Amino acid sequence: MSRLDRLNMGKVETKHFQQFNELLRYVFQVTKKDLQMVGWEEREIALAKKPVLDQADVLGWFDGEKLVSQLAIYPFQVNIFGRTFEMGGLTGVGTYPEYANMGLMYKLMRQGLTDMKERKQSISYLFPYSIPYYRRRGWEIISDKMTFEVRDVQLPKRKEVPGYVERLNIEHPDIRTVYKLFSSKMHVAMIRNDLAWDEYWRWDVDELIAAVYFDSKHQPQGYLLYWISEDVLHIKEMIYMNQEARIGLWNFIGAHFSMVSKVVGNIFMNEPLAFWLEEGDIKETISPYFMARIVDAKQFITQYPFKATGTDSKITFKLEDPMLEWNKGIFTLNVSPEGQGQLIQSGNDPTASLDIQTLTTMLLSYKRPSYLAAISRLKGEEKAVGILEKIIERQTPYFSDYF
Repeated sequence: MSRLDRLNMGKVETKHFQQFNELLRYVFQVTKKDLQMVGWEEREIALAKKPVLDQADVLGWFDGEKLVSQLAIYPFQVNIFGRTFEMGGLTGVGTYPEYANMGLMYKLMRQGLTDMKERKQSISYLFPYSIPYYRRRGWEIISDKMTFEVRDVQLPKRKEVPGYVERLNIEHPDIRTVYKLFSSKMHVAMIRNDLAWDEYWRWDVDELIAAVYFDSKHQPQGYLLYWISEDVLHIKEMIYMNQEARIGLWNFIGAHFSMVSKVVGNIFMNEPLAFWLEEGDIKETISPYFMARIVDAKQFITQYPFKATGTDSKITFKLEDPMLEWNKGIFTLNVSPEGQGQLIQSGNDPTASLDIQTLTTMLLSYKRPSYLAAISRLKGEEKAVGILEKIIERQTPYFSDYF
């Protein structure tokens, strides 16, 4: 009997959590020293990952009783142009090297995507440890992370605002209140349930502090999550509902002028900080952050809010998918004057062709149809590209979570 014949795919359950953690730590080379550096002990890492097995759908390959390959799918929700979508968050992906090149992960992913389809999770997100690897399996980049570094002398001068900032515990309910309002307006953002919040905090340092901006009516309008280490103020996330809150939070950061030598942090939208600051000669780097893939194109299109144009729109195209046969073939997209879409697997003489990766990044507005056509990711007649430009909303994706 070959090694492959000995393997069985099955659910990874709570009783397997020690093996689950061991496989994760081996694949990602997390050492005891790494855990201790962020204040984690063996028992804590085990307890922290136990909810994954309790709340997520975890699949694995077993060689007898030994877990040798695995992936986890979180039950999350995201906001796409103002509508709530069920999203399968893929994480915990790993295989021991002696079981590599046997097609185990491909089969796990296919089964995981099939399960997502049945659970009506029409889209999946993941953080890519290898963009080419996940791109070959149907995921595509849908958001960016901009990292910035501002020296103390470049911090903005204080401007008067009617509100005030309070430092609070990160568990304060106003943090969740502000984020809920913020995520309801931000395209592609995570709608954080308790599990999403747990993942958001999981690896944070103990010194993390929250600073909340309140307006003149004492309503929270933004927050800053940060810590200070070795004369550097590190920003985990800064969100604000309006420009007043933004200025108020930067006033608070600027008040640390004598305490820190620089401020470093991340921005999760395509908004260069340099343009806003008076001293714009700062260091900024941009990199791709999260990837996504449409799981079920028909279901996704039914939910998706196209732009209301006042007229019917129709396009027939050929769609390719490297893993899922239900996303392959010739489809006709019909969009009503009100923006309601319907995808039917039928039609003749397609006027465009693309793969599921391109469809995903295009519908999430990370890249526009005209750009995708210019680089030959979307192939089609000029009229077809024009229709897509007309019916897809424009909004920069925002995603700041990690799981």
